[in-house]
Amino acid sequence: MFKKLSLIAATIAAFSSSACFADLAVITHPSASINASKAEVSALFLGKSKSLGGQKLTPIDQEEGSPSRDQFYQLLSNKNPSQLNAYWARIVFTGKGQPPKALMDDSEVKEFVASNTDSIAYIDSGEVDDSVKVIMTVK
Repeated sequence: MFKKLSLIAATIAAFSSSACFADLAVITHPSASINASKAEVSALFLGKSKSLGGQKLTPIDQEEGSPSRDQFYQLLSNKNPSQLNAYWARIVFTGKGQPPKALMDDSEVKEFVASNTDSIAYIDSGEVDDSVKVIMTVK
């Protein structure tokens, strides 16, 4: 009986925590004309690609520990924070790349993307305005 209740409680907790996620908007400079799949955006942010649709882009991350960052990588690449840290440690150690530049919060990220034509990032979809262009929504 106790095992059943524990299982039910764990299931409810899992569903309720995933419902707390906000939609994330993958954004670029308004002048960009890019269409991309989830896999292409993931490859760009994981350093496996340098461009989308033939346009070279610089991915901009949010600070480590940010709920948006954790959600973005979990939904896009199926990596939790520990897995992401291990991934980047291996890539950096082997000299194959560096993680994206990280900025503090949605407003700083949005401001950076709005003033850099070759950048791509993600922010809470509620923070989007005319200064950036949404190319994908991650739910």
